[in-house]
Amino acid sequence: MTAELPPLPLAEWEPTRTTLHLWTQVVGKVRLALAPPRNHWWHVPLYVDVRGLTTRRLHTHGSTFQIDFDLIDHRLRIRRSDGQERSFELHDGLSVADFDRALHDQLARLDVDTTIDETPFGLPTTTPFPDDHGHATYDRDAVGRFWRALNWTDRVLDEFSGWFTGKTSPVHLFWHSFDLAFARYNGRPVPQPPDVDAVTREAYSHEVIAFGFWPGDEQLPQPAFYSYTSPEPADLRTQALEPAGAHWIERGHGSLALLPYDTARASADPRATLLAFLESAYQAGARTAGWPLEELASEW
Repeated sequence: MTAELPPLPLAEWEPTRTTLHLWTQVVGKVRLALAPPRNHWWHVPLYVDVRGLTTRRLHTHGSTFQIDFDLIDHRLRIRRSDGQERSFELHDGLSVADFDRALHDQLARLDVDTTIDETPFGLPTTTPFPDDHGHATYDRDAVGRFWRALNWTDRVLDEFSGWFTGKTSPVHLFWHSFDLAFARYNGRPVPQPPDVDAVTREAYSHEVIAFGFWPGDEQLPQPAFYSYTSPEPADLRTQALEPAGAHWIERGHGSLALLPYDTARASADPRATLLAFLESAYQAGARTAGWPLEELASEW
């Protein structure tokens, strides 16, 4: 077991996870409103940095700024390129409504505020952010452990992404599903049915094998590493996965390769364990989907 991977049982911090997830949606929608569009919605995620999560640079009204979740000092920071900075504390009792109001207030003080769609996306709760006083739990210890898990996972996913020479996304946190992920593409387009929604159409416009980590949710109440191939090829679920404990599950409209977080955490070498899982899941998807494996393999 490694001290780098802390315990992260969902049941112990689920209310905090939900609050933090909603806060990231508020900030993520600011990024969505201001960032130039990129393929597969790569302009909307947040990124892991040295103290938590960040939007990276955003531009508006002739200014450049970024918004950071400082998960060490537990503050939301807004920094402008001319040196001006605003922040407020992240604490237990800070509701989504209070967070939303504080964020827009500080953005306005820096003259970089923007209008966003103030409704949650893809979540069971549909209460608009300015009206959500019910989600207000923030356990600093739990958030710190989550941050350590993100920091460690980001490093391993980034290493694994370098094993591939094709088109690869950054490692980023999608705030709609609250997962840290990256994806590989072979360049082949995927025809979409005419009735598919705009989000799905753009996300899955090309053949993809995705990898990631999420802290758990109502449907899968445990933290886990995952991979999926889209479109899902025949016989995908018959492919072997590594290490022992990795397995296939059905989720949504397809199959997920799954490695429980606790399996990696309890192993003698969590990094090697996760890399073995990621490579086995990639091989399973690429082989069954007919990807040119040799052409896409990095010399590294």
